[in-house]
Amino acid sequence: MSSRAAAAFISHGAPSVALDSSDYTEALARFGRSLGRPAAVVAISAHWMSDPPGVTGAAWPETLHDFSGFGRELESLTYPCPGAPALAERVAALAGAEVDGERGLDHGVWVPLRHIFPEASVPVVQVALPARGSAESLVILGRRLAPLRDEGIVILGTGGVVHNLGRLARDGTPPPDWARSFDVWVAERVRALDLPSLMDYRRVATHAYLAAPTSEHLQPLLSVVGAALPGDRVDDIYQGFQLGTLSLRSFALRG
Repeated sequence: MSSRAAAAFISHGAPSVALDSSDYTEALARFGRSLGRPAAVVAISAHWMSDPPGVTGAAWPETLHDFSGFGRELESLTYPCPGAPALAERVAALAGAEVDGERGLDHGVWVPLRHIFPEASVPVVQVALPARGSAESLVILGRRLAPLRDEGIVILGTGGVVHNLGRLARDGTPPPDWARSFDVWVAERVRALDLPSLMDYRRVATHAYLAAPTSEHLQPLLSVVGAALPGDRVDDIYQGFQLGTLSLRSFALRG
């Protein structure tokens, strides 16, 4: 069995997922168990952009509640995982980033990790998306981080394949055809490790502007696919929707 750690993209849904028990959260838990005990996680979330990019360097990163309106129970949760200051320095050097000793982990990171590693014992370092990053720069970020996988370090990107907050269906209406279509298109391109199409999704994918009105929730996906190594296969973690227009599709690259 390969000792190479996975690179994974998790569509994290709404922050309330932290308190859910569902087939989606069970899938995240199964994925976590399949990983065993990685040396660390290097995470890239849709919810942190900076210029120059930052890397969390705290020994015990704070749990950031970078949302509102979800109630006291959710806003009081913590995810008390350790950081990895020495790894943060290495990641910063690889990524051309700067270590931020104060920044904590945003909900795009700790919400899915609460289900993947519920014991919160695996060290986590978060890397910011470049504020003015191109598709090429996001792929390059993944390529620079990819060698860490051979040291047992998981590369984790989180965001959302379909993420349209303006068209949420709170009445249980099924996902519209345009959302399903784009979700399947991305899945097919990921399975083929077709980076050129994924990088140019706005032009080549039908319904791209409806499914991804803004780009930040797809940007970590480019870094994850960019972290592919020879011999990787693509495994599905979960497919489905929340509130009609939030895809929860998640996958892992494994050697």
